[in-house]
Amino acid sequence: MFNLFDKKNLTERDICTKYITPAIVETAGWNRDTQIREELSLTKGKVLVHGKLHSRGKQKRADYVLYHKTNIPLAVVEAKDNTHTLHSGIQQAIEYAELLDVPFAYSSNGDGFIEHDRTKGAERELSLIQFPTPEELWRRYCQHKGITDTEEKRIYAQDYYPSLENKTPRYYQLTAVNRTIEAIAKGHKRVLLVMATGTGKTFTSFQIIWRLWKSGTKKRILFLADRNILVDQTRTNDFKPFGSAMTKIQNRNADKSYEIYLALYQAITGSLEAQKIYKQFSREFFDLIVVDECHRGSAEEDSAWREILEYFSNATQIGMTATPKETRYVSNIDYFGDPVFTYSLKQGIEDGFLAPYKVVRIDIDKDLTGWRPEKGKQDKYGKEIPDRIYNQSDYDQELVLERRNELVARKITEFLKATNRFDKTIVFCEDIPHAERMRSLLVTLNSDLVSQNSKYVMQITGDNPEGKAELDNFILPESRYPVIVTTSKLLSTGVDVQTCKLIVLDKRIESMTEFKQIIGRGTRINEAYDKFSFTIMDFRKATELFADPTFDGEPVQIYEPKGDDPVVPPDDPTEPPEGGDQPIEIDLQVGPVRKGQRRTKYYVHDVPVDVVAERVQYYGKDGKLITESLNDYTRKAVNQNFASLNDFLRKWTSADRKQAIVEELENEGILLEALAQEVGKDFDPFDLIAHVAFGQKPLTRRERAENVKKRNYFVKYGEKARAVLEALLDKYADEGLTNLEDPKVLKVQPFNKYGTPVEIIQAFGGKEQYFQAVKDLEQQLYRVA
Repeated sequence: MFNLFDKKNLTERDICTKYITPAIVETAGWNRDTQIREELSLTKGKVLVHGKLHSRGKQKRADYVLYHKTNIPLAVVEAKDNTHTLHSGIQQAIEYAELLDVPFAYSSNGDGFIEHDRTKGAERELSLIQFPTPEELWRRYCQHKGITDTEEKRIYAQDYYPSLENKTPRYYQLTAVNRTIEAIAKGHKRVLLVMATGTGKTFTSFQIIWRLWKSGTKKRILFLADRNILVDQTRTNDFKPFGSAMTKIQNRNADKSYEIYLALYQAITGSLEAQKIYKQFSREFFDLIVVDECHRGSAEEDSAWREILEYFSNATQIGMTATPKETRYVSNIDYFGDPVFTYSLKQGIEDGFLAPYKVVRIDIDKDLTGWRPEKGKQDKYGKEIPDRIYNQSDYDQELVLERRNELVARKITEFLKATNRFDKTIVFCEDIPHAERMRSLLVTLNSDLVSQNSKYVMQITGDNPEGKAELDNFILPESRYPVIVTTSKLLSTGVDVQTCKLIVLDKRIESMTEFKQIIGRGTRINEAYDKFSFTIMDFRKATELFADPTFDGEPVQIYEPKGDDPVVPPDDPTEPPEGGDQPIEIDLQVGPVRKGQRRTKYYVHDVPVDVVAERVQYYGKDGKLITESLNDYTRKAVNQNFASLNDFLRKWTSADRKQAIVEELENEGILLEALAQEVGKDFDPFDLIAHVAFGQKPLTRRERAENVKKRNYFVKYGEKARAVLEALLDKYADEGLTNLEDPKVLKVQPFNKYGTPVEIIQAFGGKEQYFQAVKDLEQQLYRVA
């Protein structure tokens, strides 16, 4: 037995081992192997961008998650050591319970439990022997969900697919699957799921289908997509476990011997009755239809999708999209109903499952002021240009300013040369001819790499078979070529380019749906290929859509270079424009035109264009554009965390790791990197904050290091230890605080000349004495004179 004094000295892990786990397992009867997961990571930790480097924010990790079965979480238990009260972990437990969509949250310090029942908003205290049994929580869970009859429970309890690679659904994917299964078990015939691009919609679809198929609830299923590559990716990747039960409908062949069907909707519809392959199936043939990327028109009354959905109207239909469409032309919600679950781009970035991004916004003078030809001016082919003012909406549609195209291509090339010339890049152009011109210009500007491999730059558009043949290679992370791809619409949706690091917008985008889809081409993270963030280079003010309240993600920075400033910061029919009155069609030669009209395109080669001076803008932690000065924004953010300069100094000087405070400030949305660009690169975070927030005169890192040396502080150390500390000071002056606190620095120059890290540490008398010496050195660095 442990007395109270001993219990207070136990660690949190000891409290779990000796008190909490026995109460849950031995007393309440939970199966540790099948019903309990301990220290379960729910999120990855937000990616924090530091110039060309990155780090991860803090993960959200639940101490215990309790399950009815592996696919049905019921409760979260948050543990604290016994110096905390019973209630100390309850708010954290509630937060994790909300993430997991479970109704019960518990907090414990080893003395008992606090139970928070989210279904009633009620809390109660339980002793260690009163923790609920699995049967009790399952009964209360079903009561909360309204799952009453045996058949509903059987459908709901069907396991997900146990991947050989041990790939289990992420917390939000599990919630999406469970809510969909729940809705279908209760008889809902139309279900809408909204999940941001890159968050695994297809994997989620597979798990939904698998559970319904395995439970026998749905025996024949149709999965519809509008791009052949989407169907093929789905068949060979996420849907592979269906094996011989699965087929792809192609070659106008409706084989009725399979259970899982994948189809390109264009392949089973047509303008002629004989081309409508789907009608070879009876109306009752399919039990379930899943529509991928349903924003692409499935809910539009006159669309080919709708034709199929109406024919199989008795089937349960699930719409999957990253961008539900609500316009005067089409409504996903009107057809499918309100989403049963939504996982936004913003949430994906916060959780660390999606890549954050910066924006390089480049405004061109002729875009802002327009251009008017002098009377009688002819284009390069001798056609007289109509006398009017041309602006951004005309460029590359009716009027081609060739020097403008050259400027865009040059800025793209400058960016890649300053970062990495093999970062995969998508350049979105107004139309196919614009994509052709841009490809040619980029080839010329990158001739050194094109001479090594002609596929370094390629055009991938709907009319270009050579380019489309390289689409798989562009998508594959392990394939180096193509690197730069020019396109118009073909790559705007559904194409999974995991390693895309640069998205260039040189087309007007007025549809929020299209904008979100294009941004989604870069949001995937691929750690194996060092893809943690990406950049959007905007030449058409498209990123002004960030200010739209319907946009749910935020860039970490918007940079608008001035004049000659460095550019790197310190195919198929178009859809009707939202709010437009007339349908628009595509003409491969002249771009979008009004029906019944045909535009003449003019090519002008002798009009100079320049980048105009604009201000730098940033986005804050809340996703809103910072319209005030960066200094004012920082001052307000710091004052929310520190009441006064003394408060800041006290926390800074008492911290065991100064870098931990830096990371905390960045997590709170303070843009230290941007602040350094504005105030001075040679100041460390302490001086930046003290100067901007509290008006203190800043010292450079070099000045702080020299002040320490002048105090003759090192005299108390031996010769070798003194040399190491002086080298650490120099390292701090050159590179900042991070290297000072990281013992790995002892492995590199100039420290390796003093011996191995172990030998260096021994010069201080041991590990504890070394770390104390570093801490004392920091105290000297930030000592108030």
